[in-house]
Amino acid sequence: MSKSGTKVLLSKQQGVGIITLNHSPANAYDIDLMTQLEKRVIAANEDKDVKTVLLNSALPKFFCAGADIRAFGKNDTATNQVLVSKARQVAERINSSKKIYIAVLSGHTLGGGLELAMACDLRLAAEGNYLLGLPEVKLGLIPGNGGTQRLLRLIGAAKALELMITGESIHPSEAFRLGLVNRLYPADTIAEEAMKYAQALASGPSLAIAAIKRSVCLGEGMTLSVGLKLEESLGNPLYNSEDAAEGYAAYAEKRPPQFKGK
Repeated sequence: MSKSGTKVLLSKQQGVGIITLNHSPANAYDIDLMTQLEKRVIAANEDKDVKTVLLNSALPKFFCAGADIRAFGKNDTATNQVLVSKARQVAERINSSKKIYIAVLSGHTLGGGLELAMACDLRLAAEGNYLLGLPEVKLGLIPGNGGTQRLLRLIGAAKALELMITGESIHPSEAFRLGLVNRLYPADTIAEEAMKYAQALASGPSLAIAAIKRSVCLGEGMTLSVGLKLEESLGNPLYNSEDAAEGYAAYAEKRPPQFKGK
């Protein structure tokens, strides 16, 4: 952790917000870290210059180990429920944001850490010998911050059930094969590749990207007919947007479009 006591950092680079977990030794979270994380997410969401957000770790061996289990075991139930409730609020702020959140994983991503990564829209991972998993069952608990629902939607019910009831963790290569992570990069290029990926999205049509995110997130639990109505309601207003006009013009003029999010 930094000398100032800051456990979560926020910076900005060319339209990309960068939220960095920085709580040694494992980014295990407590109420203070989660409160700081929520503030950084709110700030990124409200910053009009930020189009895409990277969520990463300053620690070489961990993205996030989830809740601090030693503290969890000493706390009373009410205190632990406050922490879990705050973690759920943070996940919902990420999920409901109009901006694309990208988790950058290059170290152990376990329990609530994986749940946090799954709350993001995309996950980019480094090759390596670290682990991803939801081992809560080994404590007599369930993944309670969206884990049971998000994992099954990402990799399918059968494999998600197996991983959660056994508490088994997997390596990033297996996570990529299953679809838990979207892309896998060499460890020495992950930071550069993640920034390039985020900046490419940040330069895109943010209104359309936000509409696609909302349509996908809400449409998951809908019937096809209801989902198509949602798609229509989100897509129709875009035809009159400045971004669409710019897209048409750029196509006709054979040049890269300059989108403004209007």
